[in-house]
Amino acid sequence: MAQQLGDSRIDRAHRSRPGRARSRGAAPALSGLTARGSGRLPLCHHVPGHRGDCRAGRGAGLCGRAELRCGLLPWLDQGRIVTPGRGRIHGAARGLASILVTLLGLLAVTFVIGRVVPVDPALTLVGDRAGGEILAAARAQWGFDQPLWRQFLSYGAAVFQGDLGTSILTGRPVLEDVARVFPATLELASVALALGVGLGVPAGVLAAWHQGRWIDQGLRLFGLLGYSVPVFWLGLMGLAVFYARLDWVPGPGRLDVLYEGLVAPRTGVLVLDALLAGEPEVARNALAHLVLPAGILGLFSMASLCRMTRSLMLEQLRQEYILTARLKGLSEARVVWRHALGNAAVPLVTVIALSYASLLEGSVLTEIVFSWPGLGFYITNSLLNADMNAVLGGTLVVGVVFIGLNRLSDALYRWLDPRTRLE
Repeated sequence: MAQQLGDSRIDRAHRSRPGRARSRGAAPALSGLTARGSGRLPLCHHVPGHRGDCRAGRGAGLCGRAELRCGLLPWLDQGRIVTPGRGRIHGAARGLASILVTLLGLLAVTFVIGRVVPVDPALTLVGDRAGGEILAAARAQWGFDQPLWRQFLSYGAAVFQGDLGTSILTGRPVLEDVARVFPATLELASVALALGVGLGVPAGVLAAWHQGRWIDQGLRLFGLLGYSVPVFWLGLMGLAVFYARLDWVPGPGRLDVLYEGLVAPRTGVLVLDALLAGEPEVARNALAHLVLPAGILGLFSMASLCRMTRSLMLEQLRQEYILTARLKGLSEARVVWRHALGNAAVPLVTVIALSYASLLEGSVLTEIVFSWPGLGFYITNSLLNADMNAVLGGTLVVGVVFIGLNRLSDALYRWLDPRTRLE
């Protein structure tokens, strides 16, 4: 009975305007129907006058009466037209709870790491020549003599207030040090991601387009090698060949000694700061220093995106709409680059966001090899000097950035694909 009621409402909706909308093969307006609980359905962007969740033919479901992709069927619940407002609120609440639980877990992991490592923070503060009384006083001053659960509560409260402690190595707050070195990592990862997207995505499309041919075989081999060869080994080989032997690129670091201190840091990105300060020579030198480390790091991103793009494109090229487009007489280039890549771009955007997060956290070895003063280099140097506040603070920041980019990728996927909004 409920199914008949739903079908009759759909029939009335499609019979309501048999004019221009039906001539286009589209569903007419849902006149006289209201959504349950939160008013009328949102206006469809694909068919004039139709109310649904359609987004230029990429909506939430398939309207069988008009054979048009629109958001009609997912709004029907046993013959009643409903809206997903309550579901969206519940989804947002679940997402927020998931973020909080993940942050608490990350906080607990960093705290346990700081207490498990065989390093006495109080001994690091006062020195190994200090007596027992001085050492006990330092432990009492910094709260290391309290129970672990009380130390964790104090640590968590300080972190949520933005206090990551003071670095023993620099004598400055850890958050200030992280804010100073993080733009260097951001610059390196951003350029590497731009190279990966600009070269890896077209390579993956070409590999899928020419599946089984020599182009596909060569690009698959490149993707396998780029994904499996260690980054630090590529960095060392790059320095040995392009810097030491051929002298095509400058040495490690972000700037030559000649240009150090000529530009005041505004954004932390040296190329941008030099351009804002009107120093093109400094910008050119900073860009030259960026080429090799960003290129080495970008090879990993390029190989990963090439393999993922090829897989997504092969999945799309097997769909029926591709056969329909070919039967209509569209050129193969238009079918591949516009239709197939357009539909593969939705999951690919989320892959790119996660790849960016991986580059931010995986640039540690690249920064060490090229003496790049970024967050990874800062954490490594702090670890070698037993500066646990800096190590834990930097690790916590990396984890928060990764969680944020992960949630951003989920939001982008839901925004690009309306079908997921109703799940």
